[in-house]
Amino acid sequence: MKEITKNIFYVGVNDRNKTLFEGLWPLPNGVSYNAYLINDEKVCLIDTVEVDFFMPFLENIREVIGDRPIDYVVVNHMEPDHSGSLALLRQFYPNIEIIGNKKTFDMMAGFYKLTTGLKEVKNGDKLSLGGHELQFVLTPMVHWPETMMTLCAPYVATQSQQTEPTTTLFSGDAFGCFGALNGAYVDEQMNCDVFWLEMVRYYSNIVGKYGTPVQMALKKLAGVKVDYICSTHGPVWHEHVEKVIGIYDRLSKYETEPGLVICYGTMYGNTERAAEVIARAAAQAGLKNIVMYNVSKTHHSYIIRDLFRYKGLIVGAPTYNTGLYHEMNVLLDELSQKDIKGRLFGWFGSFSWASKAVSEIQKWNDEKLHYETVGTPVEIKQALNADTIAQCEALGRQMAEALLG
Repeated sequence: MKEITKNIFYVGVNDRNKTLFEGLWPLPNGVSYNAYLINDEKVCLIDTVEVDFFMPFLENIREVIGDRPIDYVVVNHMEPDHSGSLALLRQFYPNIEIIGNKKTFDMMAGFYKLTTGLKEVKNGDKLSLGGHELQFVLTPMVHWPETMMTLCAPYVATQSQQTEPTTTLFSGDAFGCFGALNGAYVDEQMNCDVFWLEMVRYYSNIVGKYGTPVQMALKKLAGVKVDYICSTHGPVWHEHVEKVIGIYDRLSKYETEPGLVICYGTMYGNTERAAEVIARAAAQAGLKNIVMYNVSKTHHSYIIRDLFRYKGLIVGAPTYNTGLYHEMNVLLDELSQKDIKGRLFGWFGSFSWASKAVSEIQKWNDEKLHYETVGTPVEIKQALNADTIAQCEALGRQMAEALLG
């Protein structure tokens, strides 16, 4: 049995084979698709799993309730990695009632042609399961229009209870992270070190654009003492609830610590050598948090993750085909879509016979990124010389001073 707290069970699955989440984000440690079952007078399933894992998912359900029917399934989020089993679930449990909001059902009709046996809920609506009561909290654009969360608390505290009733938050994709679960399901039963940066990478690449809706969702939950957070990816949070909520609060406010991300493209090593000079100067100026990435070698999701952690960004690349080096163009386009606020920005570029990289990076910042410029951009013709080395050192030093303030 995978009981999380009284009569609430984990029935999710692990995917250790997928290499790219959503065809985009690397999964070095796999990913979990979490679903939960409340075994009460009424049986309620919270979310489902990706359809490829339906049979082990069904076995997990039957391990808890045997041949009992499921009365309700709550759909907190319609992405197919969570809703993909709905149509099959209806085949095994034909009388199951699907709970969601209006936007949930608009999508459900399109994805699965499910239009009957639906129960629409609005923000604040409640549903009794007997010993537990559900309350639905609509959280649109965290990170799809239909997203919602479900609060669950014991309906009536029994006389034998010596403590406050336990409140569980089924949070959909919010508070989730990459990484399969290795035997344990609740954070206090595992070493969570591997999950913290994967939570930041998950947030920054998938939820990161929607900082304002995340803040609105957190305000709706303010004042609720949450004992367990049951996300659809990653561990069930219990011991670390406050830390997890704090991470989301900080990231959604675009708050950072002093640190510098230097990312560069290079063909023959000259641009890379300039990046090394900049990093060395920043370190000598007292900046300790410095990370460096070759944009052609490191997946951009890790660069974006660290830009949510650190306030400073310096990019550099060569001119290529009378424009900007391709992978740097791709990265800057990705950053422009994230709407990351309040960053300090510097840049440099190189060329052999036609200068373009420096002006193209400036164009990205002027038109799309709108970051605060630090220092003077450095333009390198063919290879570093005494003048451009000094300019790179100045850029690194000025960025460090601005970050350390």
